[in-house]
Amino acid sequence: MNWNLIGHNWAVDMLRRHVANGESRHAYLFSGPPGLGRRSLALAFAQALNCTNPPAPGEFCGECRDCRQTHAMQHPDMSVVQAETEGGTLKVDQVRAVQHALALKPYQSRYRVALFLRFQEANDNAANALLKTLEEAPAHAILLLTADTPEALLPTIISRCEILRLRPLKIAEVESMLLSRGVEAERARLLAHISGGRPGYANRLTGDASLLETRAERIADLQSLLKSTRVQKFSYADKLSKDKDAMRQALMFWQSYWRDVLLKTSKAATSITNVDHTVEIEALAAKLSLPIVRRVVADIELAQERLDRNVNARLLAEVLLLDWPK
Repeated sequence: MNWNLIGHNWAVDMLRRHVANGESRHAYLFSGPPGLGRRSLALAFAQALNCTNPPAPGEFCGECRDCRQTHAMQHPDMSVVQAETEGGTLKVDQVRAVQHALALKPYQSRYRVALFLRFQEANDNAANALLKTLEEAPAHAILLLTADTPEALLPTIISRCEILRLRPLKIAEVESMLLSRGVEAERARLLAHISGGRPGYANRLTGDASLLETRAERIADLQSLLKSTRVQKFSYADKLSKDKDAMRQALMFWQSYWRDVLLKTSKAATSITNVDHTVEIEALAAKLSLPIVRRVVADIELAQERLDRNVNARLLAEVLLLDWPK
């Protein structure tokens, strides 16, 4: 059994042992890129913790009231905390509300569970408030955090959590998952590559045609921008910066594309992500030097970090695009 999850067997085995042996920690951090299954694993763990009819030690039935309510994130002994929008800010008042709930005895289960999603979006006050909760958590409380990387959180928070660093799955595993769900073979292969081994993201791509359309548009924009004048780049930067969510998404697609160029430029044996653009990626890699491509990839990663820190989005986009090779 793998808690009905795709991959992360080692993490499931460890968490199952903690539940079965009564050795659960008071706080866990599930880290890894979005779409990897961090939330799904955390919810499955919460089900195992509070299941009233486990078929075996460390397992959960998935059918009792506690399991169903936890899966739906509507359990009376469970608090789910996250920023209002992806890329937004998780605020101190949200953490303080959970502190009050955790202080109370569980209503119907063994544990009160607090699930903090995308905790890298917490502001400083919220992070410090959580630290106080971690230091003073009652025995009946278990805190579950998800974040892109542990390094995005305060070291004092990291030190008080059991850290599970989740890794992308093999492309073949995600492709097999999609095939089992009735996705056509060629499409399953493409989506598995685009997902980068992230099953949750692959499922999003399967169910949201607009996401693939947006990807196609942003990659077309990238290819066009490489030939654009400075005036055209300024105009595009102005338009893109007016919607931070759209800009964040564009940076994600561009980062994926340029990393593929980097793989081809460095002649790495690793399979690229954007397999439907192999010809264009290889042609671009043949024209650019390795240091130039490395710089572009680093610049995009830096732009993503700065955008999350609420710097001037238009200036950020202008600087990024003007530094791209022509």
